[in-house]
Amino acid sequence: MPNGKSLALGFIFGGVVGAAYTLLSAPSSGRDLRENAKLKSESLKNTVLSLKEEGMQLKDQIAQTSKEGAELIKELSEDVKTSVESWKKTVEPHQKNIQKYLEQIEESLKELEEKAKAQENNTDTEPDHEIINHQ
Repeated sequence: MPNGKSLALGFIFGGVVGAAYTLLSAPSSGRDLRENAKLKSESLKNTVLSLKEEGMQLKDQIAQTSKEGAELIKELSEDVKTSVESWKKTVEPHQKNIQKYLEQIEESLKELEEKAKAQENNTDTEPDHEIINHQ
C-alpha cells in the first residue's frame, strides 16, 4: 500500500500548495482572505477524511476478497482431492482386470512366438521335395 499512501500524500500536499498559492496571489481583503482560507481548509480537511475513509473501505474490501479467495481455493482443492480419490476407486478394480488381460496377451504372444519358431525349424529340416522331383 506504499503507492496508495504516496498518492494520497501527493494529493494533500498539492492541495495545500495550490490553496496557499491561490490565497496569496488573489487580491482580496484580510477578512475575505481569512474566510477563503477557512473554507479551503475545511474543504481540504473533508477531502482528506474522505480519502482516509475510502482507503479504509478499500483495505477492508481487499482483506475480504483475499479471505474469500483463500476459502475458494481451499474448497477447490478439497473438491479436486475428492474427485481424484473417487476416480482412483473407480479405476482400481478395472486396473486389476487390465493387468490380467495384459498378462494373458503376453502369454499368448509367447506361445505364438514359440509356435512360429517351431514351424520355422520344421520347414528348415524338411527336404525340399519339389527340387528333387524336377531333377
